[in-house]
This record gives sequence, structure tokens and C-alpha cells, in this order.
Amino acid sequence: MRDGKEETILEPARAVPVYGHADVLVVGGGPAGFAAAVAAARAGADTVLLERYGHLGGLSTGGLVCWIDRMTDWDGRLVVAGIGQELIERCGQEHAVLGPPCALWGARDPDAVAYWSIRSSAHRGVVTWAPTVDPEVLKWVSNDVVREAGVHVLFHCWAVAAVTEAGRVRGVIFESKEGRRALLADVTIDCSGDGDVFASAGARYESDFDSTTIHARVNTSFRFGNVDMQRYLDFRLRSPEQHNELMRRAAAEGIELRVHATPYDSVALFMTPKFSGYSALRVADLTEVEFRSREAARRGLAWFRTHVPGFERAWILDTAQQIGTRHSRRLVGVTKVTIEHWRKSGCYPDCIGLCPGPTSEFPTLEIPYGCLVPERLEGLLAAGRNLSADPPSHNPLREVPECWVMGQAAGVAAALAVQRSVPVRSVPIYELQAMLRKQGAILDRPA
Repeated sequence: MRDGKEETILEPARAVPVYGHADVLVVGGGPAGFAAAVAAARAGADTVLLERYGHLGGLSTGGLVCWIDRMTDWDGRLVVAGIGQELIERCGQEHAVLGPPCALWGARDPDAVAYWSIRSSAHRGVVTWAPTVDPEVLKWVSNDVVREAGVHVLFHCWAVAAVTEAGRVRGVIFESKEGRRALLADVTIDCSGDGDVFASAGARYESDFDSTTIHARVNTSFRFGNVDMQRYLDFRLRSPEQHNELMRRAAAEGIELRVHATPYDSVALFMTPKFSGYSALRVADLTEVEFRSREAARRGLAWFRTHVPGFERAWILDTAQQIGTRHSRRLVGVTKVTIEHWRKSGCYPDCIGLCPGPTSEFPTLEIPYGCLVPERLEGLLAAGRNLSADPPSHNPLREVPECWVMGQAAGVAAALAVQRSVPVRSVPIYELQAMLRKQGAILDRPA
């Protein structure tokens, strides 16, 4: 393909039909967008959720990032609840969740820590609530919840531009099999993950990242089926030195796979290898990562079949429909969460939810409403991994539980802005906090 960077074409002007109007329009049906749409609808707003794939859940389902990071603090107290915890509980009713019973949250007993550590739910010597969920069950449970809430969902629709007027976002233009259409709303919530809407609308954003961490690494996850996971986990627990030596041999041969347990004894999850040097905003980079990830799955399968107990008859169950990205654009908001402030106190008067500290040396963070609000642009909120934060703070705040928290807050705030006929930046914080608590969110740090 020849380079066309210096060329342009003129696209004819055209009238774009309006598909519909809503009180609240949520762009993106991942964890943040799902929670935002449900929260807004439950708060009484006529809500539309626009999603480019054919399912809800985003990376937590289509990306196979179905290991949900910590929802408890370092003492085992639940700090993330609301719509996210409701989802997990409903998946648990389908026997589709792997995680410790609540009586063990915060336990430091070595045997309990060892058992749950190899099941990704014990960290730094503490048993945590960091469950792993069946992504297919999470999809259908999510469908049930949005239908029950009365959300109008449109799948297979890709938002391509913001509709703006005099510094205010009025909705988006989207592409689908029906062509180019517009959806208009009193408040639009950008839950695209990449900040596609606010970038199109002209809001300021940041893109710097920490290259020494997984912050900007990209990969496509996959699962192996027909695995004897109990045999593998017993080997890992009882022969840790032999297991670690085996993984070192694998890495030396270019096989950098880390096994994640799942709710099922026959399925193993892999969210590795993670590739650096690629941008989540360049299609050539995303394409190359898709090729590299699936080749890693193929080579890893052959190596694991030969060398790893429990994987002798494994096969590739599936590869993710969505590529796993961790960072691209971050909003420049009214408030920017910084690691220095988090380390010192982590307090914000406009708290809309909590995030456990990345280590026990950090307090639980009070997530500020201001990190969802653009510094100037009206009619728009941003929730999820495109929040306003510095790179070190962004790393833990981009996780699924925090996206649920921010999405729920954005949905309630949008509904309040419509009901009170005020800009989103002027929503009464005490009313927002009261309604979030009524919806089951946790805003108060444990004493």
C-alpha cells in the first residue's frame, strides 16, 4: 500500500438525518457506559446507549478481561458496590463467578492467601474480592439489567463525530448499516474508552503514559479449553519452585503466558503477552497486535501441551472479539487526580465513589466528580478510562470496578442535570451523592 499522507479528498456536504432524541446519550457499552446508562435510566432519564459491537460489557466481556480487579480495601472492606457489585451478584446466581467468600475478605492466613493467590484474588498477602466472571454470562446478565431499567440500546453503531454548537455537545453522528445518522441529547456521556467524543468536540486531553509499566501496552486475550485446571493449580500450589522454573523456561523460549483461573475447571484465561510500542489510536498498530496475539496463542498452546501439567489436551477455546487497550486519551477536566494528592490524603469534597489504594501505603481514594467534567465544554461528561488523571493514578483508575463507579456517577449526574435544567458542571453535589447512595454506591471511606 502506497503512503497517502500528503493527499486529501473533498467529501460532499450532506444533510444527516436525525435518528432520535434523548435526555441522556451514552456512547460506549463497556463497564462505564453500561453503568452510566442503567444509572441514568433508573434516575428517570430517557436514555440511549450506543455501542459499536453486538454486546455489552466492553473489555470485561468482548475483551475477555473477565478478571475483575480488587473491589475491597486492604482490610477486606467492600469499597466498590452499586451497579458493579449487583452485576457480580447476579452472575454468581448463575454459578459463573470465581472468588473467595466474603468471610475471607481481608484474611492474611498463609494457606488462604496461597489458595486464592493462584486464583487471582489474593494480593500482597491479603485475600481480596477480585472475582473472575464468565464473560458470556456477564453479557446476558447485562442485557437483562438494561432491559429492566428501560434503556434504549443500539448495537452495531459507531460514533464518528460529536455534534457541537456554541461550545456545547448536542449529541453524536454515528455510522451503521443504515448509513450516517445523528442522535441528539441534552447530555452526552463519553464512555468510548478512548475519548473519541470529547476529542471530536474539541475538548483538551492528555496522552502521556508511563512506559515502564503495562499502562500503554496492548494485547488480545484468549482462552484455552479442555484443560485440567485442578491438576495445574495443584501443581502450582504444591510445587511452586518447579512451576516457576517451568515459566522461566517458557519465557526464555519466547512463551510469555500467565495462566488465570476461571469459574470452570476446564478453562484457562490468558491476558498476556502484553505488547509495548503500539498506539491504541493507530489502526496499523492495532492490526499488528491482533496478529501477534493470535500467534502467541498458537505457539503458547503447543508449548503448554508439551510441558505444563493439566494442559496436555488443551485447545484454543476462543480469542477476544475486542483488542485490550489500557490507555489512549485522558480528559483535561475540572479536577485532575494526581498520585501525590492520593498518597497524601485521597480526599475530595465532590466524591462520587471509591478506589482502593494501589498498595496498603495508600488510602482509599475518593474519586472526584470533577475528573469526569471537561474544563470548558458543556453538555458532556466523560467516564471510564478516559477520565482526568495523571498516568500513575490512571493505572488503577482504569480498571473495571472503577469504570463501573465513574459510569454510575456520570449517569446519575446527567439525569439530574436534565431534571434540574442545569449544566452538568452545576449539578448539586449533595443531590448527586444522595442519589448514588440510594442506588447502592459506596461513597464513604471505611473508618
